[in-house]
Parts: sequence; C-alpha cells; structure tokens
Amino acid sequence: MNEHALSILRHRTHQPAVRAQITLQQNMFTFLLEGEKTVHFAGTQVTVKPHQFIMLAAGNCLMSEKLASKEAAYHSILFLFDGKLLTDFFDRHPSLSGHSTPSSTQPFVLFEKDEFLVNFIHSLDCMLRSGQPIHPDLQKVKLEELFLYLAIHSPAQMQQMRNMHTEAGDDLMIRQAVTSHMDNNITVEELAFLCNMSLSSFKRKFARVYGNSPNRWLLEKRMEKAATMLRQDNRKASEIYYELGYENLSSFIQSFKQIYGITPKQYQLSN
Repeated sequence: MNEHALSILRHRTHQPAVRAQITLQQNMFTFLLEGEKTVHFAGTQVTVKPHQFIMLAAGNCLMSEKLASKEAAYHSILFLFDGKLLTDFFDRHPSLSGHSTPSSTQPFVLFEKDEFLVNFIHSLDCMLRSGQPIHPDLQKVKLEELFLYLAIHSPAQMQQMRNMHTEAGDDLMIRQAVTSHMDNNITVEELAFLCNMSLSSFKRKFARVYGNSPNRWLLEKRMEKAATMLRQDNRKASEIYYELGYENLSSFIQSFKQIYGITPKQYQLSN
C-alpha cells in the first residue's frame, strides 16, 4: 500500500479558520475534541458538534471552525484515507457488505460518538501527543479497527460511505450551490470553488442557467428577502442588515436602493 494513502494528524489552535477554502485529495474523518466545525459543499452544508464526527468525501469545500469558549482551543484529529482502502476493506469482509443501497449524493456521512468511539479517538490523541507521526502499520490497524466497528454498529452509514459519489452535471451543481447558500454571506469566488470551476467558467455557466450574472442574481435574491422582512415582519433595516450578510448598515441601504430605487425606510412607508 502507498504510504501516503493513509495519515492521522492532530489539529489544535486558538485561532480557528473562518470559512477557509479546502481541497481534500482524500476522504477524511474529522474527530472533534473541542470546538465546532461547519462544512459547506456545493449542494449542502453540515455543522459537526463535539458529540459527533464526520467523514468527508474528497473534493472542494469551505470549512469554518468555532471555539467552544474564548479560553478553549479548537482541537480535532484528522484521519485521511484513499477511497480504495474502503473498497479493499469490503472486498476482504464480504459478510459486512450488507444490502446494496442507492448511491449517496451527500459528500459527507455524520456519525454519533458512543463510549467505544470516544475511547478510540482518545487512543489516537494519546499516540499523537508526542508530536511524532504514528507508524504506518499502526495507522492501518487503527483504520481497520474503525471500519470494522462502524460496519458492525453503523452498517447503513458505512454503506453510504461505500456508495458515496459527488459527481453531478455542472448545471445541477450550480443550482445546488446557489440554492444551498442563498442565505449565507458567500462570495461568487467561493461558489465557483465549491463547484470546482474557475471563476470565469462559473460565471459563464451561471449566466447560461439563470440568464443573469451571479453577483446581480444573488443581490436580487437577498434584497427580495430583505423586502419581505421589512414588509411582513415590520423589522428595521438596522435589525436585519447583518442577518443578510452585510457588515454595515450603509452598504445594505445602498444595495437595497440599487434594486428597489428607494431606501428600506421609504419602502416600508410605501408598503
């Protein structure tokens, strides 16, 4: 086996990432010990709490890390492995294959920790505390242990991992990306990254799908939501601008006027 097909890493920091662009060359288990992680994909997003762990499929994503408190560190263990290792596992354990299930369109599988898994993760942490890499043979044993336990106790989720695929047509991927992140303060550059496209290619294909530029389309959708909040909920512009992804009120008012031709306050008075 290629020595780089598997690796176990410890990640500990007091300065967690804020929506960093990540390209995973391999599948990855993330075990949280402290903090919280949110992962954005083209078509969906997921937040992982300390009592959970997640397997992410290889590909592009945006990752955000959050501290449990100002005094605490963000602490996780990353277990990266090639997909062929999972295929090899099921080839060697046909009795654990279970029933065939449809391919999963989700690029992740979320698990709940139990007492065994808490201790399993603790064993990894103990081996990594010295700062020395774990011997390759021991890494293989730990991955086999994890696969065996999950195959026996979480067979449905293991089948999800086995059948996982993230391939989709460009048009579908673009639609999934913008639909999933319409309410997030996400940039066009980040959307292009999630779709694994260059910025120019993303803009061209977006215009083909929606008949508009991504910047203009996203602006119109956000201002439509703003108008609904101002009209139906009777909320002030100062109460909603941050929720809509703006860092200051003046930028929000300028964007609103760009679409509706009047200020949010004037819009409320006229409606």
